[in-house]
Amino acid sequence: MFEPRLKEVQRAVQDALDAAVARQPEGPLRAPMHYALQGGKRLRAFLVLESAAVFGISQAQAMPAAAAVEALHAYSLVHDDLPCMDDDDLRRGQPTVHVKWDEATAVLTGDVLQMLAFELCADPVLGPAERRIALVAALAQASGAAGMGHGQALDIAAESAAHPLSLAQIVTLQEGKTGALISFAARAGAILAGADEGPLRAYAKAVGLAFQIADDILDVTGCEKATGKRVGKDAEAGKATFVSLLGLTGARIRAAELIDEAIAALSPYGDEAENLREAARFVISREM
Repeated sequence: MFEPRLKEVQRAVQDALDAAVARQPEGPLRAPMHYALQGGKRLRAFLVLESAAVFGISQAQAMPAAAAVEALHAYSLVHDDLPCMDDDDLRRGQPTVHVKWDEATAVLTGDVLQMLAFELCADPVLGPAERRIALVAALAQASGAAGMGHGQALDIAAESAAHPLSLAQIVTLQEGKTGALISFAARAGAILAGADEGPLRAYAKAVGLAFQIADDILDVTGCEKATGKRVGKDAEAGKATFVSLLGLTGARIRAAELIDEAIAALSPYGDEAENLREAARFVISREM
């Protein structure tokens, strides 16, 4: 049931994102916005919709939040790919935005995608104003100086550090760069419902770390065609990763342990959380 459901979410979220871009004023940024929002796993959107479903919130009601997290994620990728950051020329199997257009367009495209995310979080469809305010605050925290921005800054600093990062330092880095937005996505349903976020927070922390370990494994074992981006970059740059520190087998074992922790955290929700359990298993079995 997981894969058909994920494909259903991918289609629905893409429709929502395309509609959101179509509502923007005509101008030079509409085409790169649309381009940057195409494709992807949509795992974050899936987590939003399925965490909402646990609390009886319909897909239609939660969709603006699901589209918002994907718009925010797309912004982060556009900026992450820039020459001053990770300097990538391939994303989701296509030239990165700064390659297809130029660096200034890529910077502005990322900026407006970030603002689109918060615009979507303010959609009245999501429910009472206080819930939408809480959602906006949570997304800002996940993407700001205490979350994704912090993690990216640590990643950049690590490139010029005298010594490779320790395992604890890599965990801290990735909890910001990758884990914070995944945490927001998994907690979004509880935020919209005004419910306790604890179990979903624990679930998301484990899933987010497992996701990054899987990324590090794919950088070693994956192929460019399957992943849609260049592989082997971390080894070329001499970066410390979960694989370089734990070994390939050790990294796989740790990722599996984390998924067990994530699944255990969902016990309060019973059968209603089965799709979230399947999403956790998907994280370490994916090939992209």
